Amino acid sequence: MLINIALYLAVVFGTPALFALAFYLARKAQQYRARKRAPQPAYPPIEQLSKNLRRVHRYLVELPENAPMARRRAAEEAYDSLLISACEALEVEQQLAKTSQLDHDLERLRVEEALREAGLRIR
Repeated sequence: MLINIALYLAVVFGTPALFALAFYLARKAQQYRARKRAPQPAYPPIEQLSKNLRRVHRYLVELPENAPMARRRAAEEAYDSLLISACEALEVEQQLAKTSQLDHDLERLRVEEALREAGLRIR
């Protein structure tokens, strides 16, 4: 009789305990693997950013005057996005996202010069 009760308790409480232990060990193994992995950089390599900046800048310069405004705006937004990424990667101060359209071109020139002083070749 006592053996039957012990077996019953082992089945009732042992099975959930084994599952809980399996989930606990799986979670710990996942945390260990995540800790062992090398941290990924937040930005693409600066060489890639520089290459993309030069490519988009060249595209903007070579864009014909009669090009559709949507194409010009898209290229300018792509260029601004790359400038912002480069500024964040090199820790250069920028206000491109916050400026009005009138001040935006001046801010873009200032940021280009600040990046050039930081050692990034754009043109």
